[in-house]
Amino acid sequence: MAEPFSVPVTVRGYETDVQGHLNQSVYLQYAEHGRWSLLHASGISQAKLAERRVGPVVLETTIRYRRELLAGDEVEVTCAFVWGEGRSFRVEQTIRKTDGTVAAEITAVCGLMDLTERRLVSGPREALKSLATDTGPFEL
Repeated sequence: MAEPFSVPVTVRGYETDVQGHLNQSVYLQYAEHGRWSLLHASGISQAKLAERRVGPVVLETTIRYRRELLAGDEVEVTCAFVWGEGRSFRVEQTIRKTDGTVAAEITAVCGLMDLTERRLVSGPREALKSLATDTGPFEL
């Protein structure tokens, strides 16, 4: 299996809390950045999604905090879509320092919402595949 898609991020000072480490809510922002970066690498823009009247939604998120991150730390945010048979799918992500230390593991249950009907679409894998110009980042 190939390495999962990843995007580099530098921890910025204003993202840290009074203890000097990355604020817990910012991990979610890094995960979101990783997911959108994968979509963009696949050729799927917000404009393309809006044109098709669909949008990705997060239904549930679990974060395991493993090691603290400090201002200036360089990390990579991985992103791998895990497809099932239903209307939802999982996105598994790791935030890892450049020395290999895992700072957090994030798993999200996601779906693709029909923006007119306000319901999850059937076959989100096929729907995203039809929008992509490069299916490689999705491993489709």
